[in-house]
Amino acid sequence: MRLLSGVFLVLAPVYAQWIKYPTDGVPKTADGKPNLTAPAPRIAGGKPDFSGMWLPNDELPCPKMTLDDAGTCEERVLPSRQAANIAFGIPGGLPFQPWARELQKKRAASGSREDPHTHCMPSNFPKLYTFPHITKIIQTPKLIAMLNEFNASYRQIFTDGRPLPLDPTPSWNGYSTAKWQGRELVVETIGFRDDLWMDGSGTPLTNGAKVTERFRRPNFGSLEIQALVDDPKAYTKPWTISLKMKIVLDTELIDEVCLEGERSLEHLKAK
Repeated sequence: MRLLSGVFLVLAPVYAQWIKYPTDGVPKTADGKPNLTAPAPRIAGGKPDFSGMWLPNDELPCPKMTLDDAGTCEERVLPSRQAANIAFGIPGGLPFQPWARELQKKRAASGSREDPHTHCMPSNFPKLYTFPHITKIIQTPKLIAMLNEFNASYRQIFTDGRPLPLDPTPSWNGYSTAKWQGRELVVETIGFRDDLWMDGSGTPLTNGAKVTERFRRPNFGSLEIQALVDDPKAYTKPWTISLKMKIVLDTELIDEVCLEGERSLEHLKAK
């Protein structure tokens, strides 16, 4: 029995741990390293294939901290600066309606203790692109599925020609349909909940919002999303943000279930 147990222990890291399983179809440089600047993979008709595992790519400088077991700076999973402030880099900030500005200030002043994310609610637009959780994109001819490892959440983008729903039940990620414009995928989404936070400082998104995203994959290792937010309930005019993601290789999704074994949330409560 000891010998058999030993065999299982040896085999487990090879066959059981998909988090270190090599990604198929990765282009390589002459020295055998992943060629992230190689052309993006294509589907029928020459359109880009967005399939893959993705994380925020804010091109942040390496934090000044001891590396220890955390690995190199490139190996760390970091949030985008837009995770805390979706308006980062937008001159003059966002064109808030007065009530929305006051709500955002109130939420931020509370230390973001009421952020749905800190209470284990699903990620919503644009947190899928800014928070440090892997999003897996699966692209088929009629549907693009986004699987996010935070609480095993998902988003669906239909490319089968269906119209947007007329009276959708409000949801975290809304209802999305898409069409190709050249090599860009243009996604329209409506049907959001009325109480969403777009970032950690409480920037609101309401049920009156329509978000139009343009997806591009300029090369193998990069994904770019330009999003137009048209939410007249909360903002005086539409506004645009640019979001970047980078591919993650040789790994798979693993459970990241919020509050499982959690012991620290009680310390965030106001005195």
